[in-house]
Amino acid sequence: MSDQILKLDPEKVWKNFYSLTQIPRPSGKEKEVADFVKKFGEKLGLYTYVDQVGNVIIRKPATKGMENRKGIILQGHLDMVPQKNSDTPHDFEKDPIDAVVCNDWVCANGTTLGADNGIGVAAILSVLESTDIIHGQVEALLTVDEETGMTGAFGLQSGSLTGDILLNLDSEDEGELYIGCAGGINANLKLSFKEELTGDNYSSFKLSITGLKGGHSGLDINLGRGNSNKLMFRFLKNILNVLEARLVSIDGGSLRNAIPREAFAVVVVPRQNASKFKDYVKQYEQIFKNELVKTEPDLKLEATPCELPGKMMDARSQNTLVNAIYACPNGVIRMSDGIPGLVETSNNLAIVRSNACETEVVCLLRSSVDSAKDDLAMAVSSVFELAGAKIELSGGYPGWKPNPDSEILTLMKDIYNSKYGNIPEVKAIHAGLECGLLGGVYPKWDMISFGPTIRYPHSPDEKVHIISVRKFWDYLVETLKNVPLK
Repeated sequence: MSDQILKLDPEKVWKNFYSLTQIPRPSGKEKEVADFVKKFGEKLGLYTYVDQVGNVIIRKPATKGMENRKGIILQGHLDMVPQKNSDTPHDFEKDPIDAVVCNDWVCANGTTLGADNGIGVAAILSVLESTDIIHGQVEALLTVDEETGMTGAFGLQSGSLTGDILLNLDSEDEGELYIGCAGGINANLKLSFKEELTGDNYSSFKLSITGLKGGHSGLDINLGRGNSNKLMFRFLKNILNVLEARLVSIDGGSLRNAIPREAFAVVVVPRQNASKFKDYVKQYEQIFKNELVKTEPDLKLEATPCELPGKMMDARSQNTLVNAIYACPNGVIRMSDGIPGLVETSNNLAIVRSNACETEVVCLLRSSVDSAKDDLAMAVSSVFELAGAKIELSGGYPGWKPNPDSEILTLMKDIYNSKYGNIPEVKAIHAGLECGLLGGVYPKWDMISFGPTIRYPHSPDEKVHIISVRKFWDYLVETLKNVPLK
């Protein structure tokens, strides 16, 4: 951990962010960080409450003379995406994040940084402990499990909060205001397979695809990056039957909302075809590099000899699995008609993992149009239904419909223009923000999302721009100072 981080401006925000990096907080494991935040509020003498799903709510009264302003809810999520490079020794349930200053950015050594949404949470804590910021009543809503299931947002009860305006601090481009987001649904698919004895006439290899950038399956899905699962099964589709090879196991991707960066498979090849197999590996590595020359310059496809396994998939199971993954829709499905440059509908073929004669496949489908999301879910289900898979669609959440006439939007556009000399861009986002769910519970809330500049979230390349944190903080403080009258 670099001591330089504690000296960055604004110090109070970076101090609180540092504290969060020291607390392991992968999705679903937020108890320690929730306890920290609860004690933080109680130490300040503020009303502090933990609801039935683990969300922490803290209420701070208005400063003198601001009692007649609309109440503000500052909202962020406590969990972070646990992604690391395969050669980085790190336990996200035990180890702190090793965050360092990298020129104009703060990044981490070989892991996700947790700026998504740690910087937003740090800013909220800084408002709560401040004695020099002018504001009406402020409520902090710090949710759990945003990254894997939005459990906190799903479980929020009406009546827990009294404010009128929600400021979601979970966007990742300074100078942009978000007023809408995509909805999503998980596709969980399971394919059983049969095994047969390998025999002594095979050579065994561990096949690996590494070096991909990965990234956020909503924000980065339109950047043309490689999906390790799709690349792996493209290779397998083209060589298994030709070489009479067999798939033994597969392990690709790790999180439903991260574009998979790595995939590993164990393959056995008849000894007389082992040399050809190695040639195909080199050939397809070059094919993939040529196709992804700009987006994935560090891509590697490698085969390493390994111990011969006793069993392998039978030919029928293998072909069924390979064809299903190869045919599964992935990436951008449709761009928005209404908002230029916005992805409307996409699928992330996130995880393909075999274990105990069953292969688990996990996809995250997103769309800002509910009917299009349902149609894509039907398409994915149809592919795997033909393969005989068990299909479960779960965790569906609604999108957030933009309101261009929002009062807080008009105010924040004017404040930004006054402070920085230009009007911020107003956008919708293809990622799934909690605003859609929260607005369902509190339909009268006026909502907006903004934040500092974060690059490569959900990947070990994640970093946050230092100067943008300063601007984000100043903008938040000025907005609180100018909240409309009730």
